[in-house]
Amino acid sequence: MWVMLGEMFPNQIRGSGLAVAGFAQWMANFAISLSFPWAAKHIGLPTTYGFYAASALVSFFLVRTLIKETRGRELEQMTG
Repeated sequence: MWVMLGEMFPNQIRGSGLAVAGFAQWMANFAISLSFPWAAKHIGLPTTYGFYAASALVSFFLVRTLIKETRGRELEQMTG
């Protein structure tokens, strides 16, 4: 994730983009850390892991669709 973020934002907004994206990542990790024990206890491990696996699958397709490929491009060529 951190490697992709460093290459994803153009130079003009890189600092702000990294700050917002890093904050979002930390908040998502915090939400998962808080929700996992409760979900495992109340709805069971198979359902909890199934939910997280389904979320990962959805995010895979969202990233594949929405994130632009940066291979072979200079940082200055990228736009926001």
